[in-house]
Amino acid sequence: MTAQPSLTATDLAVSPADETLPARKGAISRDDLLAAALALIGPHRSVSTLSLREVAREAGIAPNSFYRQFRDMDELTVALIDLAGRSLRTIIGQARQRAASSDRSVIRVSVETFFEQLRADDRLLHVMLREGSAGSDAFKHAVERELNYFEEELCVDLIRLAAADNGAVLHEPHLVAKAITRLVFAMGGSALDQPPEKDPELIDQLSQMLRMIITGARTIAGNPPTR
Repeated sequence: MTAQPSLTATDLAVSPADETLPARKGAISRDDLLAAALALIGPHRSVSTLSLREVAREAGIAPNSFYRQFRDMDELTVALIDLAGRSLRTIIGQARQRAASSDRSVIRVSVETFFEQLRADDRLLHVMLREGSAGSDAFKHAVERELNYFEEELCVDLIRLAAADNGAVLHEPHLVAKAITRLVFAMGGSALDQPPEKDPELIDQLSQMLRMIITGARTIAGNPPTR
């Protein structure tokens, strides 16, 4: 963890841009600052390129007020990665449950849901995909922690779904979950640099790749292939 930086005259100074703010907020929450950071990033700009002053200006506060919620921008970025991971795990977990109770493929629904979040306005998934490859060591560790959470939850679901299919089993389900998670996030990172019009093709490709992984794991374990 980095030590809390001491405030300098530069931090406390009010720039001309700051003076243009209509009004300073009297109180601000961590969520307000996270939302401000998300509003500033995009497909070609990561959180690690943002300055504290930019985020403070977007949130409508003086720069020194930022330190009431976060020690520095590194801590804010790690908080964004944690938020992105929790949100995505919840959304995709719900999608898998809905698909399992319907006639639709769990794999297909999960991949479609992932791409929906990739293109969502909140840009949370962008944080995980960008900072995991281009951010600091602290950011990469935070992304790795979230990926491990994904793998643990996916492993439980894979075992449950296989057992529900005539008592099937997977060979090394933890490795299956890891292979799926890493592949999905790698392709998601590549998809960020492509137009949304390519998504249907990428969804088809990724769905087929995941079926290959699961079918291979079931075949090694002596089970028939999955749909």
